[in-house]
Amino acid sequence: MRVYSEQKELIRAVCNCCGKNMPVENGFLREECIHVEHDFGFFGSRDGHSHRFDLCEDCYRKMIESFSIPPEEWERKELL
Repeated sequence: MRVYSEQKELIRAVCNCCGKNMPVENGFLREECIHVEHDFGFFGSRDGHSHRFDLCEDCYRKMIESFSIPPEEWERKELL
């Protein structure tokens, strides 16, 4: 979950899974996290709903360890 100031600057980020406060400095996250925004379409139980959440790196690792099929992974040559 991200909290922004009236000037649209990030002031707080919290892992939606464990509740850990992720450090924010000058409007930017100071550690890696996973940010998800998804709009559900048709033919499901969440039609027309949108979800947004953040996971710290530890919770993301635990989540993907529970997958039957692991996510695709590759190393990037350039980091922007």
